[in-house]
Amino acid sequence: MKYLKVIAFTHKQIELKELGRLVICQENLTEKLQQVKNQFQISEIFYLATCNRVEFVIVTDQVVDAAYTEQFIDSLNIGVCDHYMGVFLKGASIYEDQEALNHLLRISCSLESLIVGEKEILPQLRKAYDCCREAGLTGDFLRMVMNCVVKTAKEVYTDTNISKNPISVVSLAYRKLRDLKLCTNARILIIGAGETNFNISKYLQKHKFSNFSVFNRTISKAQQLAADLNGEAFELEDLKNYHKGFDAIITCTSATEPIITPEIYSILLNGETDKKTIVDLAVPNDTAPEVLEQFPVNFIEVHSLNEVAKKNLQERYEELVHAEVIIDQNITEFITMLKQRRIELAMRQVPEKIKEIRNMAMNTVFVDEVQGMDEQSREILEKVINYMEKKYISVPMIMAKDILINS
Repeated sequence: MKYLKVIAFTHKQIELKELGRLVICQENLTEKLQQVKNQFQISEIFYLATCNRVEFVIVTDQVVDAAYTEQFIDSLNIGVCDHYMGVFLKGASIYEDQEALNHLLRISCSLESLIVGEKEILPQLRKAYDCCREAGLTGDFLRMVMNCVVKTAKEVYTDTNISKNPISVVSLAYRKLRDLKLCTNARILIIGAGETNFNISKYLQKHKFSNFSVFNRTISKAQQLAADLNGEAFELEDLKNYHKGFDAIITCTSATEPIITPEIYSILLNGETDKKTIVDLAVPNDTAPEVLEQFPVNFIEVHSLNEVAKKNLQERYEELVHAEVIIDQNITEFITMLKQRRIELAMRQVPEKIKEIRNMAMNTVFVDEVQGMDEQSREILEKVINYMEKKYISVPMIMAKDILINS
């Protein structure tokens, strides 16, 4: 495994906005990777780029150090100037041999992610590998590595709680809302058209909610989000004139004073008296305390969600030790499998050599004796030789594997 090398540029050492300069355009990816593969005598290569990392996984007997990395990046012709080349070389992490495999396994299990436990990295890793495999840039060794990567990640996500509890305030808010069992045609007012409300509205849309009204100071942003949700768009001022009623309010604005006052809430109720729901993700809250005092409300607010998120994140970090045990076990298994595979590859020629010996014996060395046999004797001889040929092919392989495992 000493030829496995990884050149990694990640969020841990390099600013995210700077990492983008290392991303290779998909249209030119195969061409550029093939070029460096040939130039640097790399036998296998694949490239991973996500929002917080750019990595090159290579199989080579060359020494991979800062000088190699500089030449490698320069040869990709992606327009990295001297200043950023210095930044990237200073922030680059180089792994090799077992450390490289450990790094790849940690990536696949999200132990190296910005958010521990997020599962998006595994499909990103698989897609990156498949892209390079289909382009003929990888071979048998990286195939085995990726099998180990996928197997390990699945075990970590299945056998630990590293991704079980959500740590996103948006996902926690949606779960709280879901627990209230609103029907999918519930009337939902969305106040604010920023990223937070955009994200939670996508959760709702994904789960078949369909009745949205969006309010925002800038009407164009309200219209954009409303268009995505097939809903209606209003200016924020229109809250005091809205008389269609509602079942839930989701609010997140940058206002410094409450948006939902008792007066506004009363107008929005439009005479309805049943208990409504407010999801308030703003800091400070968009909902005035008096609303909660004067009206029956299921109130889901950002402060309590943040506490749950922190607790869940801490629980995820506590799962790291279990994940690392699984990783170590898989590395040990992989090393044994790799040795077995090398024996298989080394012994591929055994069947051909045995067939050559058989043909030499039958057609040259003992040709006169064989021709002097009657037909029945020849058939028996053929059966004996065929039996011995199969045994001579399988026995050395089995013995070599047994010796490897027992040692």
